[in-house]
Amino acid sequence: MSKYLIVNGPNLNMLGVRDPKVYGTESLADIERSLFKAAEELGVSVDFYQSNHEGELIDRLHQAYGAYAGIVVNAGAFTHYSYAIRDALATIQIPFVEVHISNIHAREDFRHHSVLAPIAVGQIAGLGTYGYELALRAIVKKTK
Repeated sequence: MSKYLIVNGPNLNMLGVRDPKVYGTESLADIERSLFKAAEELGVSVDFYQSNHEGELIDRLHQAYGAYAGIVVNAGAFTHYSYAIRDALATIQIPFVEVHISNIHAREDFRHHSVLAPIAVGQIAGLGTYGYELALRAIVKKTK
């Protein structure tokens, strides 16, 4: 059975509390439950990881090397400036889809640019938490 990693960056542990008008009322645990169901339907397994610390995210990505068919990444604010996370993703060479709950292109100017997008299989933004399921479906389809 193919394995996929779902990685969440800073402040995503506060979903459901953090600015519900932008991010909705679902918690990270709600998203995980939804993705477990989608993974079961797709015949794959998923593991989840969240950290507010850049180095811990990089360490987890390094540990993913050779262990996962694909990754879904919501790097949060690191999306816009973390060349270290970009380099980690490029190094492990596991296909990934970048996902964002809000439409980063319709928000503040600094959120419009992603340093991850040029090496991603694709980017899903603005579809709320459903974007995670779409990202999982996309990376599974791309890697099967």
